[in-house]
Amino acid sequence: MNKKRIRDAAWFPMAVAICIGVVLYILLLRLAGICEGIGIFIGFFKTVIFGCVIAYLVNPLANLFNRIFKRVKKDGTRKLLSNGMAFLVVILFLIFAVLILVPQLIESVQTFANNLGGYINSASKMLENFGISKNVLDLDSVVDLSEDALATTYEWLSENAGKIVSAATVTGKGIFQWVIAFILSIYLLGEKDSLKAGFKRLLKAVFGDQRYGGVSDLLRKCDTIFNRYIVFNLIDSLIVGAANTIFMMICGMQYVGLISFVVALTNLIPTFGPMIGLVIGGFVLLMVNPVHALIFAIFTLVLQLMDGYVIKPRLFGNSLGVSGLWILIGVIVGGNMFGVIGILLAVPCVAIIILIYESYILPGLESRFTSKSDGTSAPENTKE
Repeated sequence: MNKKRIRDAAWFPMAVAICIGVVLYILLLRLAGICEGIGIFIGFFKTVIFGCVIAYLVNPLANLFNRIFKRVKKDGTRKLLSNGMAFLVVILFLIFAVLILVPQLIESVQTFANNLGGYINSASKMLENFGISKNVLDLDSVVDLSEDALATTYEWLSENAGKIVSAATVTGKGIFQWVIAFILSIYLLGEKDSLKAGFKRLLKAVFGDQRYGGVSDLLRKCDTIFNRYIVFNLIDSLIVGAANTIFMMICGMQYVGLISFVVALTNLIPTFGPMIGLVIGGFVLLMVNPVHALIFAIFTLVLQLMDGYVIKPRLFGNSLGVSGLWILIGVIVGGNMFGVIGILLAVPCVAIIILIYESYILPGLESRFTSKSDGTSAPENTKE
């Protein structure tokens, strides 16, 4: 009995279905172990993945410098200059963040922690002026809780010095891993052309010459969506953070560095991010000066309106075109599945899913019924 006869046998589809069901059942029973094994296997390539991510984020900046150095005739020299300037800008930005932003953040947090008791007393008196009793909102317990927390924290630090050293060692390994990934990204960006050529050859070998064009076009559109979203979202957050810093400095508000950093960081989160930054910044300023908190809240709302209707449309253009409903669904599902990373990448992932559905899946489904209505469907087999 040859293979053709076996496939034509009546029992063959049922046997295949049973085998598939058994395999799926075994996989479901071992799902936790399989996921753990996959996680361990991917962990071996964690540094390489980080390097690829860094190279992907720096690549648009390198392309910008490539256009600036377009007068350089030699391709190798132009690419070397472009990549070198791109990584130099990134290094200078990291140095600026470490030497200027980080000390200001630490100082702001220390000042806020030292003055927390006075801020809470001021807030308590303000609430009494509004006729709100201490029994309704007992802020004095917060002061006692903070003092107990400081004492507990000091005791915990004394008892867990060894664990702290171990954690510091792990942190040092993580920093070293990022440094290696950064160095690797330099090599990856330098070999970008050869890597792209090899990937194109692989796509042609897998999909063939006929399907290569469609697959290549889809990947190009996905790259555009991810590229524009990540890069322009970072630029948008920098603009919002800088505008917030300038406004707070003009108004003479406190904790400019801390609040502006929180506003810029939370602005990366779609939908809910600006409101989180507003609540955190407004709460900190409320402890210090309620009038400043009110001014900050009004300015943040106006800034977010300008960001939503002026800045982001000019940055993103029509490359995404995702409605607010799908963004909200993507943020909820992405957060439940992948945590913070899922929330940050929810918008481009939803945009890509909609692109695939509208450009490929839906037209394919519609074409089946169109061909049947036109009478172009395959003729039925008839007996001779």
